[in-house]
Amino acid sequence: MTVFNVDFLKAYFVCGSQDVPGKSLVAVVQAALDAGITAYQFRDKGPQSTLTGETRRKTAQRLRDMCADAGVPFIVDDDVALAQQTAADGIHVGQSDQQIQSVVETVGGAMFIGLSCSNATEIKAADQIAGIDYYGSGPVFPTGSKADADPVIGLAGLKSLVAMTSRPIVAIGGIQVDQVDAVMKTGAKGSAVISMIAQSDDIAATVAKMRAAHE
Repeated sequence: MTVFNVDFLKAYFVCGSQDVPGKSLVAVVQAALDAGITAYQFRDKGPQSTLTGETRRKTAQRLRDMCADAGVPFIVDDDVALAQQTAADGIHVGQSDQQIQSVVETVGGAMFIGLSCSNATEIKAADQIAGIDYYGSGPVFPTGSKADADPVIGLAGLKSLVAMTSRPIVAIGGIQVDQVDAVMKTGAKGSAVISMIAQSDDIAATVAKMRAAHE
């Protein structure tokens, strides 16, 4: 079991096959690990995903092993069974995914838990539930990576949510390299990104800039 550390949130990469069309997901994640990401979340879903069934499980296991070799936590999005099968370090769920209380009861103590929260009502409700380690808050900026994204909250909205809770928040949603400094100034503990890394022509340089802003 990997104990949650807030430093995991600094350079948090979220990616699945749908985010790297025409590329190898394994190769992209390996490049990101080599570049110094601090966490990786396997989020593979939607009509553009190319992974199904046993192929999906085997790919997740390979990515989990790669993360272990790099000393980086492997997090599964919204799939408790897969998280358990791969001995994931963490699981992340959204407001419309599996009920957070059920997730806490099922895996609490075996892996750390993240929950997406995009407004004050969700933060206040989540703060009443023991066992959640961090919140993913956003989208901070407009994003094309999630078709079902919540309304944009902006930097002011992010800062307001950070001030509401003692739990660490990782910002997500449309963040680009030149915006990471501004995200950090809100009090967020890190940035969770998809396209910034997945579509980068120079993953090493992108991750280096990302980490520098959160040091």
